[in-house]
Amino acid sequence: MRLAFWLYEGTALHGISRVTNSMKGVHTVYHAPQGDDYITATYTMLERTPEFPALSISVVRGRDLAQGVSRLPATLQQVEEHYHPELSVIAPSCSTALLQEDLRQLAAQSGISQEKLMVYAVNPFRVTENEAADGLFTELVRRYASQGAKSSVPSVNLLGFTSLGFHLKANLTSIRRMLMTLGVKVNVVAPWGAGIDDLKRLPEAWLTIAPFREIGQTAAGYLEQEFGVPAEYGTPLGVEPTLRWLRSVIEKLNAVGAGMGAAPIAMPELRDFSLDGQSAPSGVPWFARTADMESFSGKKAFVFGDATTTVAMVKFLRDELGMQVIGAGTYLARHADWVRTELEGYLPGELMVTERFQEVAKFIEDAMPDLVCGTQMERHSCRKLDVPCMVVCPPTHIENHLLGYYPFLGFDGADVIADRVYISCKLGLEKHLIDFFGDAGLEYEEMEPSLGENGAAAPAAAAGAAVPEEGGMQWTDDAETMLKKVPFFVRKKVRKNTENFALENGETEVSVEVFRRAKESLGG
Repeated sequence: MRLAFWLYEGTALHGISRVTNSMKGVHTVYHAPQGDDYITATYTMLERTPEFPALSISVVRGRDLAQGVSRLPATLQQVEEHYHPELSVIAPSCSTALLQEDLRQLAAQSGISQEKLMVYAVNPFRVTENEAADGLFTELVRRYASQGAKSSVPSVNLLGFTSLGFHLKANLTSIRRMLMTLGVKVNVVAPWGAGIDDLKRLPEAWLTIAPFREIGQTAAGYLEQEFGVPAEYGTPLGVEPTLRWLRSVIEKLNAVGAGMGAAPIAMPELRDFSLDGQSAPSGVPWFARTADMESFSGKKAFVFGDATTTVAMVKFLRDELGMQVIGAGTYLARHADWVRTELEGYLPGELMVTERFQEVAKFIEDAMPDLVCGTQMERHSCRKLDVPCMVVCPPTHIENHLLGYYPFLGFDGADVIADRVYISCKLGLEKHLIDFFGDAGLEYEEMEPSLGENGAAAPAAAAGAAVPEEGGMQWTDDAETMLKKVPFFVRKKVRKNTENFALENGETEVSVEVFRRAKESLGG
């Protein structure tokens, strides 16, 4: 197991909690050392809900190990007495795995009915967040889904929406709005907001919608194989993908309805999907042709994230906004082949597959794209480089768990993403205008000169030459003055490109003439 300050995926315990904290009447008991309940702090900090996570720790202590006793049976009894859950999911920690404790045997000693207990014996050393979450959810569906009569009206299940999901509630609202416009009922949303009885009703739906490759699609496949409930795996991110998704949903629902003698569903007028019911469902097709967005056609973008988001964002940026995608990657190696297949013809080089944020940061620094779409990790890396970045998938920050309606899925989501792309790329323009035209009488504090060891001001650069940045080439004062006229949010990129030009042409410093030649060579 690799330890680091930053990890793209959380532990198996984190993934398990994302599922159980989403559900009603389900409690999680971790057999682990004190402190492994960190998910409680993460959940209460990020998830905008009054609900408190249903989580307890069966503490593993050195003294207990020496005496050959376990606290798990007593902890399960306390959970039953205080919370009365319909189901307690018992999960191991790394310590439990090393000690090779038999959790099923320990759970049986609690005296609680085995129907109310479930040991999810995932290997915490080999399995991480998304795989653990998908595996647990699938096991819950296997355990509780039962054959029932199909609903009398067209209905769907929405699977894969979990706590701490990216723009969770807004994405659910967007999909519900589109289904409501089609006249389709939502049978069950799971695991978010679902209870045991809801899982039992899953086979009653006409169709299962599972838009996330990471969580939910395995369970959807089980429902299709075991109960004959067809599945829709498309992700409605972007205008064209949403249209294809709607057509596919209608086609699959009509196929089921034909066997039941139901009237077919027709595609409504597109304006019926809009928020005002009168205009186009999305402004992206028009906006992409405006003068503002036409200038984006030459801008370079880099995308890094989970499998579902990486594929969808690359296609959105190139197909719908006309941007140049110079690279993409994912931290989910087990889905890398699928991502490669989906993005064939979209990338100029190989797909980046890595769990090390340093490698991603190095690519960004070398390429200096005009926009990065990534995780909270890329946001940190881009801040150091003044590269515009928008967070599009987990791991996220509190600012990505919003109270307002900011979906990424559906027609509404396409508008939100286009706005975010535009604002991110234009970030800092107002400061550049102040730098360029003057401060209009506003007063700003000037940076104080740095002091030497004896308290005196540090010596200035030699006349006619500016002190180079660490690891950079020397610039003349006149060249530095010209560089300051470049917008600050692309200044580092211009400096780097100019120095690369100078090195390639055998120059030892950047003068005004070298700067001008570099600008002409780079098409500035």
